[in-house]
Amino acid sequence: MSTPADRPQATPAEVLLVEDDAGDELMTREAFEDNKIGNVLHVVRDGLEALDFLYRRGEHVGAPRPDLILLDLNLPKYDGRQVLERIKTDPELNHIPVVVLTTSAAEEDILRSYKLHANAYVTKPVDLDQFIRAIQQIDDFFVTVVKLPRAR
Repeated sequence: MSTPADRPQATPAEVLLVEDDAGDELMTREAFEDNKIGNVLHVVRDGLEALDFLYRRGEHVGAPRPDLILLDLNLPKYDGRQVLERIKTDPELNHIPVVVLTTSAAEEDILRSYKLHANAYVTKPVDLDQFIRAIQQIDDFFVTVVKLPRAR
C-alpha cells in the first residue's frame, strides 16, 4: 500500500462529504489529515444542501464540481437515496463517483444503492481507527488508484 510520501503530486481532488453527523464529519476530517490527503473536503449537512452544492445554487454559487462524493443515506430534507438518484440521472453529474458511507448494513439499502448506480457502498465502522482506515482506503482507491474524469 502506498504511503502519502509515495503518492505522485497531482491536482488535489475536490471531495464532497454529505454528512449530518458532526462526529462522523470530524472523523472524516481526521482521516484526511492523518493520511496527509491533500484533497479539498467540502461538507454539506443535508440532502437539499447537497443538491444546492452540486447545482451551484444559493450559498454554493461558484462551488467546484466534486471529483468524488461521500454520501450518507440517512439525511434530513432529502435522504441520501434521493440525492443519489438525482445525481445518477443527471447527465451533468452522473459521471461523479458516489460512495455511500452509512451506518446501515441493511441488505435493502445496499441493493437499492447499487440499483441507483452507487459506485461503492461502505458501512461506517464504529471504531475510530477503523473508520479512519476506511476513509483512507476510499481515498486511495478513488483518487489515487482509479482514473477519474476531472471535474467540469
